[in-house]
Amino acid sequence: MKQRWVIRQPPSLALPSLVLLLLFFFYILFNIRVKSLFLASPTNHSITPTKTPHTETKFNILIGILTRPDNYDRRHLLRLIYGIQSSSTAQIDVKFVFCNLTKPEQRALVALEILRFNDIIILDCVENMNNGKTHAYFSSLPHILPRHYDYVMKADDDVFIRLEALSSSLKPLPRQDLYYGFVIPCNSMNPFVDYMSGMGFLLSWDLVEWIGKSEIPANYTFGPEDKMVGKWLKMGNKARNRFSNKPGMYDYPGTNGRCSHELIPETVAVHRLKRRDQWMHVLEFFNVTKQLNHSKLYHL
Repeated sequence: MKQRWVIRQPPSLALPSLVLLLLFFFYILFNIRVKSLFLASPTNHSITPTKTPHTETKFNILIGILTRPDNYDRRHLLRLIYGIQSSSTAQIDVKFVFCNLTKPEQRALVALEILRFNDIIILDCVENMNNGKTHAYFSSLPHILPRHYDYVMKADDDVFIRLEALSSSLKPLPRQDLYYGFVIPCNSMNPFVDYMSGMGFLLSWDLVEWIGKSEIPANYTFGPEDKMVGKWLKMGNKARNRFSNKPGMYDYPGTNGRCSHELIPETVAVHRLKRRDQWMHVLEFFNVTKQLNHSKLYHL
């Protein structure tokens, strides 16, 4: 009788193999189940960024008040006047602009103003009115400003500008190729006739950049500054969009013939405020201090 040989796996090896087999089987089942749940889960859908509702953003304006370094009292008054104003439609920055300082007193006191208010632009020029200062102002801005503005305004330091009225009048106007102000001659309503008065005229940013690059303004810097700006734009075939804000802009009553009229509620700017009594009249007419809170600390 032949003896049969049966090869048996040692029990110590059979049990671990069975365990590994079962673990592998459950792993496959679990993996399939997890993947099916994961793919079916609505939380795994791709996230498509939703467009935020369109909200109208404010545009921005730089108002450069051309003045002289020694006019400390006037700057103090204007800081008070513009510091309490704001606009619901525009972000407005007001800066004082003059040429290089020439006196030790100016260097000391203007330095204090800069440290305290940071609202002064000093141009590299000799102080003047009609010999290139306005060109230096506009042409320098693209190079010295940390940001661009939608509009840049040049204003005198004897003009009162109502910031809310200014921004409201600009809101519907173009942001490009715009020339805005009070057209000269005084009896004209056509903004294409001549030029905008130096009391306060405004240019869109593209025109400011053009002034800084074009040879036309650079070759015509001497003469009445507001008239020169009009000449630049005419020669360069610029400012196809123009707006003369009459009667909202005008000279103080009785100071300049047809350019003057009585104060009106629709005022954007009043010019030729040379005396304190004139400023007082304007501030009282527009009730500038109407938001003043009552207090036992003072009597008005």
